[in-house]
Amino acid sequence: MTTKLPPAVTRPSRSTSAAKSSAAATVALGWLHTAKFLTTAPELHFLPALDVPEIAFVGRSNAGKSTCINILTQQKQLAFASKKPGRTQHINLFSLGKQGVTDAVLTDLPGYGYAAVPRQDKIRWQQVMANYLVTRENLKGIVLMCDPRHGLTELDEILLEVIRPRVEEGLKFLVILTKADKLTRAEATKALAIMKLQAGGGEVRLFSAPKRIGIDDIAELLWQWAHPEADSGVMDAAASDAAAAAPNSQANDTPHAD
Repeated sequence: MTTKLPPAVTRPSRSTSAAKSSAAATVALGWLHTAKFLTTAPELHFLPALDVPEIAFVGRSNAGKSTCINILTQQKQLAFASKKPGRTQHINLFSLGKQGVTDAVLTDLPGYGYAAVPRQDKIRWQQVMANYLVTRENLKGIVLMCDPRHGLTELDEILLEVIRPRVEEGLKFLVILTKADKLTRAEATKALAIMKLQAGGGEVRLFSAPKRIGIDDIAELLWQWAHPEADSGVMDAAASDAAAAAPNSQANDTPHAD
């Protein structure tokens, strides 16, 4: 009796998957590179009313927030990194979008918790940030910067409690563990596991500017937050173009029946 062999099964090759991932990162990073200074505000009522998605970066004054924003946008001085952490006490907005059309905004909130800042200023900015995080209508995502060597501070935990109701309602939330290059592999794995428990359903990513750890992944995530309806089609198209540019990428990875 002749046995009929099943048709060959085509599986995505590693190179195809890599091309898709690379293409998605290229789209996301290209979008972030369009970041331009929009406005600065000392108080909430000075902020413009916007109808595009807003993604806010928050964190302790020395957690590496400005560095992360500059790396993601590929601009050395977009976010101001003061030599005296905690001295920058304005809300800074940066517009994002190609061809002059703003489709999202990045918000750089003042760093908190630095000891050299007067107590009254700390209290005032804690209130300003809490009000922003609770009341800003177009806020779609929050990125919390945290140095994993020190873990969450008391102020970080207070912030998590403040945003928890909005996260439960669908607000996107990401914890970026900065300075990951200073951790061993075991320490990084442990830090990720601990933070995933503390993040209350939010995403957690490792990040290092010198080692360029996490940049592509974080960029893609932010792009998806800002383009929840369009991300699939645009990313797939970019991935298809990149995959097509890889000649015969599947040829050696397709199993055949003998």
